[in-house]
Order: sequence, then structure tokens, then C-alpha cells
Amino acid sequence: MTTRPSAPATTSPTSDAGPAPAAWLPVAAVGVTLVLWASAFVAIRHLGADFSPGALSLGRLVVGSLVLAPFALARGLPRATPQQWVSLVVIGVLWFGVYNVALNEGEQRVDAGTAAMLIQVSPVLIALLAALFLDERFTPYLGLGLALAFGGVALIGLSTSESGERDLLGVLLCLLAAVVYAVSLVLQKPLVARLPAVHVTWLACTIGAVACLPFAGRLVAETVAAPASSVAWVVYLGAFPTAIAFTTYAYALSRMSAGNLGVTTYLVPPITIVLGLLLLDETPPTIAYAGGALALVGVAVARRRPQPRAQRTVTAP
Repeated sequence: MTTRPSAPATTSPTSDAGPAPAAWLPVAAVGVTLVLWASAFVAIRHLGADFSPGALSLGRLVVGSLVLAPFALARGLPRATPQQWVSLVVIGVLWFGVYNVALNEGEQRVDAGTAAMLIQVSPVLIALLAALFLDERFTPYLGLGLALAFGGVALIGLSTSESGERDLLGVLLCLLAAVVYAVSLVLQKPLVARLPAVHVTWLACTIGAVACLPFAGRLVAETVAAPASSVAWVVYLGAFPTAIAFTTYAYALSRMSAGNLGVTTYLVPPITIVLGLLLLDETPPTIAYAGGALALVGVAVARRRPQPRAQRTVTAP
């Protein structure tokens, strides 16, 4: 009697080997991004005494562009459509230009942990933008999440305003950074589906550096006056939280939904608070913890989807 070989015995090794990298690589990319972005909040706070917000933004972006250039050009010149170039310019100016300047200025007024918590309202803003411009449904969960998230922001603002109006301005600047982050993420999602992640990151970073060129004179003067350790931190910001982290984030975005990826950034504030305590010996005000927790709850509620109605089962007579 002849026994036929079973199909699973011949196909399972190939199928097991194929999906495995696709399953863990995006997760690993997200993990790298979260740790490096959390460290960026601490580094920016540390550099506030030696570099002004605009000069720090330009220095970081120039380093990031130079680090990414060999890897991007090794894959050839990017071939973007005119519409894609418009999106790249908007992302470069907003996410790499305005975001960095606003965040750097904000972190001169609030601690690193508080800034990280404020940035985390961006997933709620992403959901709101999707409802307004991508025809996604505006659910009651989104409305409740918006109210909770901005209630948390109000608590954070109350905790920082006790030190003066300059701290409240820092809260508003961090919120501005969150807004441009949300807009840029919505624009970047279709780009990374058609262009390599390294090309998108390199072009946007370079465009952001060009937008920050008015700060070139100040960057030169402050680099000469700054200690070598601070200059090294600027290089770190450009090479790791910018060049590497934005590329790994774009890679993960090309393989995950924007909503699911946005949820992973909930881990950035606690990582930032721990790093701030260890490296800067500072923590957010007590009320800011409550505000940050309320904001994160609001984000989680806003991302919730209503359960589909159970369909009736009709039994034939």
C-alpha cells in the first residue's frame, strides 16, 4: 500500500519561516522608537541651558539628515509624485520643524515627564482628524475620550501654572507639538505605503533642517560656547531619536495601523519619567501625574470602537 505524503509536512517549514520576521520586526521597531523618543525628552531638557530651541532643532536635524543620507541614497533616488512631495514638505516643516522648536521651547518651561504626557494627547487628535477628514465615524467614545483627555491636560496646566505664567506657556507649546504630530502622522501613513521608510524620514528631516536654517548663526555661536558633552548630546539627538527612531517608526507604520501604533506611545511617559528621575533628578508635579493618567484614560476611551450589534438568528420552521 502506497502512502501519500501529507501536505502539512512539506509546507509548514516554509510557512513558519516566512511570517516570523514580519511578526516580530515591527514590534522590535516600535520598542526601539519608544526608548529613543523617551530619551529625547530628557536630552532636550538637559540641553536647555546651552542651546536655544531653534538652534537645537537645526543641529539635531542636520545630524539626522547626514546620518540618514547614505542609507537613503544607497536605495536610489526617491521617485515621489507631486502630491507626495506636497505631503513630504508639510511633514518636514510641521513634524521636523515646528514640532522640534515648540517642544524644545516647551521643555525649557516644563519637566521632561510632563512634556511627554502632554504629547500623548496626539492619538485623540489623530482619531478626531480621521473622523473629520477620513470619513471615520465620530463615536460617543471619541467624544468622551476628548473630554477626558483635555480634562487631564487642564490638570497638568493647573499643576504647572502654580510656578507662573511661563509654565502655562510651556504646556501650550507642548500641545502645539502634539497637534502637528497628529497632522503629520495622518499624512505620513499613505506615504510609507508607497515609499521606503528611510526615504520618507530622510526627505522630511532634510526639509525640516532647511526650514530651521534661520537659526544657523545662533547654532554656530552656541556650539562654540557649549561644553563638549552638550555638543555630544546634540549629536545623539540627531543620530538616535531622530535618524534611527523616526525610521523605525515609519517602518512600523508601514506594517501597522496608525491607531494601533499610536496606542504604543502610551509607554513613552513612564519611560521618560524614570529616565528624568535617574538622569535629571526631576519628576512632574503631583497633580500632573493625575492629569497625565486622566489624559491616557481619555486616549484609551477615544480609541475604543463600539461593539457591533448581535445579529438575530432566525430558525426555519
